[in-house]
Amino acid sequence: MLSDETNIGINVKWLLQIVTFVGFAVWGYFTLTSRITQLEIEILRMKDSVTSNSEFRIKWPLGELGALPDDAEQNMRLKFIERDVSDLKSHVDALRLPK
Repeated sequence: MLSDETNIGINVKWLLQIVTFVGFAVWGYFTLTSRITQLEIEILRMKDSVTSNSEFRIKWPLGELGALPDDAEQNMRLKFIERDVSDLKSHVDALRLPK
């Protein structure tokens, strides 16, 4: 039975080893937990990046995500050239087939 006068004899060296071991175990657990959480977040970011890239890869060629400013300028120039070619065709037809 334990009472006020009970003496517990414990080796101080053994007690320090136990406290040190428990400290390292707690530190290791929290370090490992932190690293796992960090890796999970990194995986989520990579999945989001892959999803965004896949969406871009599909929608960009279809023109659903817009066009580059250079493409818009090039399309405008092509329209002018098509109009000029059409005008030239009509002039050539008029010269070739006089009425």
